[in-house]
Amino acid sequence: MTATAENGWELSVTRFIDAPPTKVWDVMTNRINDWWCPKPWRAEFDKLERRAGGASTCTMYGPDGEVHPHPGTVLAWDEGKRFAFTDAVVGDLMPAGPFMIGIWSIEPEGNGTRYTATCRHWTEDACKQHTEMGFEEGWGACADQLVEMCEEV
Repeated sequence: MTATAENGWELSVTRFIDAPPTKVWDVMTNRINDWWCPKPWRAEFDKLERRAGGASTCTMYGPDGEVHPHPGTVLAWDEGKRFAFTDAVVGDLMPAGPFMIGIWSIEPEGNGTRYTATCRHWTEDACKQHTEMGFEEGWGACADQLVEMCEEV
């Protein structure tokens, strides 16, 4: 799919996971720190309120001492199906420099699960910036880490 204004300057990655949706959801939500960043980076969710309007506070740590805080707000939490975050609203409904809306979803597919991570941007420039930052490689690596964790015996 091409990113356009009509689809919210959307970028996405998808993977088939050879595991039932209940297992995938459990790993996605209860082990989020373990797959959220491409290694050797790591993520720590300091706060994740599992409800629409809840706070999401994640910090990513790089191998060379980089520290990137990511405060945001949970836009949707549909148990067993999808969750969505944005960086456009932080704290107590304070506006922030909007960059993206991230949506992570799963659905049954055959004997497994279809995982899709979607990122929508306010502007074409933000979409291009995210592409140049390595969206496909980074979000793809996270998806691959999730697949590996879910398919462990």
